[in-house]
Amino acid sequence: MSKGYIVCVYESISDNEVLKDYAVKAHEAVKKYNGEFLIRGGKNIKTEGKKFLRTAIIEFSSFEIAKNFFYSKEYQAAHNILKDTVVRHHQIVEGI
Repeated sequence: MSKGYIVCVYESISDNEVLKDYAVKAHEAVKKYNGEFLIRGGKNIKTEGKKFLRTAIIEFSSFEIAKNFFYSKEYQAAHNILKDTVVRHHQIVEGI
């Protein structure tokens, strides 16, 4: 069975305090679905395309679990905290 990943890149963040509140709630949901953060912020170098402020990648044991995590009431409660605070690109991706 292939692993599943949540991949998120941030174009802009207008309120870091709101982002911190989101991170606490999102982390609780990640733990519930046994996800593991592979990348959460950190240094980055743009080598092609658009520069993003922040990247997060979370690994789950399957694509289905990653999907269930994203659409869960726990994660959606966290996700809604960021309304009008960030511009980001968010994907659920199946691993190989």
